[in-house]
Amino acid sequence: MRPKSFGALSAFRNAVPTGRRFARCLDALKYVAVAIATCFFTLVAINLTAEPRVLRSIVPHRFDATDPQFARSMAAYSQGQVFEANAVQTLVNGDEIFPAMLQAIHAARSTIDMETYIYWSGTVGYEFANALAAKARKGVEVRVLVDWVGSLPFDEDLIHIMTSAGVRFQRYRPIYWYTLDRVNNRTHRKLLIVDGRFAFTGGVGIADNWLGDARNPDEWRDTHYQIEGPAVSAFQAAFAENWLETAGETLQGEKFYPPPEAAGALNAQLVLSSQPNGSEGMELMMLAAIAAAKEHLRIGMAYFVPDNIALQQILDARKRGVAVDVICPNGLTDVPIVRKGSRYFWGDLLKAGVRIYEFQPTMYHPKLLIVDDVWTSFGSTNLDERSLRLNDEASLNVFGRDFARTQIDLFNEDLKRSREISLDEWQSRPLSEKVTDWMASRLHSQL
Repeated sequence: MRPKSFGALSAFRNAVPTGRRFARCLDALKYVAVAIATCFFTLVAINLTAEPRVLRSIVPHRFDATDPQFARSMAAYSQGQVFEANAVQTLVNGDEIFPAMLQAIHAARSTIDMETYIYWSGTVGYEFANALAAKARKGVEVRVLVDWVGSLPFDEDLIHIMTSAGVRFQRYRPIYWYTLDRVNNRTHRKLLIVDGRFAFTGGVGIADNWLGDARNPDEWRDTHYQIEGPAVSAFQAAFAENWLETAGETLQGEKFYPPPEAAGALNAQLVLSSQPNGSEGMELMMLAAIAAAKEHLRIGMAYFVPDNIALQQILDARKRGVAVDVICPNGLTDVPIVRKGSRYFWGDLLKAGVRIYEFQPTMYHPKLLIVDDVWTSFGSTNLDERSLRLNDEASLNVFGRDFARTQIDLFNEDLKRSREISLDEWQSRPLSEKVTDWMASRLHSQL
């Protein structure tokens, strides 16, 4: 027989209104929601907090780009070997770039390794997928590494076309619960290596946006480069670095690193940045190059948002009397917030005599730095904090007057299709633009 007190307690519990129990559940859910929100904002803060700066001041001007000390110092700064006897072919816009890349793929005999940030659905995407699949069916080892974020507009059928033929396909740093602290660190490299003998790099992604010859807003302006010679081994190593992280496979042997053969007369050096460690070499390389300018500095950038030190480095060049020309996109840019964040910082540059131009016909997407008429750097790296401090990037430095002259000629052709922005125009921007430019500039560490 139950005690009367126990029966009374049971009766009391049964009398508790259902609404009160529901309220307790709501309180518990609130605590869970707060915990989830705290975790979310903590992860956002981790990803948006800039890494501590290694470089805190500009690189002093001690010698010109023509001085042998420049090449030696550049190799030491960026930990990138300078290779001799290379050939570099300049490919302008999709009409030249895609056929050259596809021709190299069709001619492959043993290996094809491709890494890219953007791989989108469309005509170009299917053409590359089919070409890569065809070589895989013929026994060529084909590896494709695409950034998880950059390939989001990606038809899964493209993956099936490649993988069903034997292509080894991987996405770089996909999002899992244990990778949430690295969501902001992407690979922005554009690499294609064929048989360990030919490499391609530049600004172009695998997408229809780059088709054509930059004649209208639907045909982006960009430059890509085909490299042949001993420097190709550095491109292969760059791909192998990210492939190892993603697929856990080590690439070694002659099919990836054949005996080097002379292909031309150019000295070339591949510089890499890798995250979460190893970005300072790329930043130091760019600052040191600007510091070595004696007469003329030419900058062509899809995304031009230099941090305070890079701004001071450019202004220091102007103090020495160096002419500085910058080409960047106009309102046709694919990332308007970057353009707005960039424009906020133009005042000091324009006052110092830096000439800033906006390319008019279409989106301007190259990444080009030319020092005087002797040294050129190109690849995937923009002069912004995202490239220099967040992304994995790759840029090739080429030493040589003849090659620099070809890039200066190309730069000058782009100048003819660009409009110079005057200090008066910049100062006369509507108040609404000044406010939104300022707001965008607050995000400079992410742009």
